Amino acid sequence: MTKGRIVIGVIGDDIHVVGNRIMQLALEESGYQVFNLRTRNRPNHFSQAALETNADAVFVSSLNGEGEYWCADFRRHFFEDHRYDLLLYVGGNLVVGRRDEAEVVATFRGYGFDRVYHQINDIGVAIMDLDRDLGHGLP
Repeated sequence: MTKGRIVIGVIGDDIHVVGNRIMQLALEESGYQVFNLRTRNRPNHFSQAALETNADAVFVSSLNGEGEYWCADFRRHFFEDHRYDLLLYVGGNLVVGRRDEAEVVATFRGYGFDRVYHQINDIGVAIMDLDRDLGHGLP
């Protein structure tokens, strides 16, 4: 039995696959069923996959900084599929250039993401948050 179904993938024209694969392995090791879209995805790819798999959460990654462009108004795609309760997470190097982390987090929260991990190297932090958000971890 799994703890939940998670869709993961890399947004935009980003082809950085190593972090995506590490995230998949870490989530699977933590007891989640993972549906990996791999690289070069548009927002609707995530919403369609979440609908088809009845996902509990979506993890979006970006390493080349294109996340800011591709993730604007991200949650709208899920609202169109009536997935109002779906947890949305985003991480990696989300913007081009150097910016204050609080500004980046506020920007992506405005795009509809529940959790934002800008330039955080510890995947365990996101998995602990996921566990808590889905009721599997400590409060």
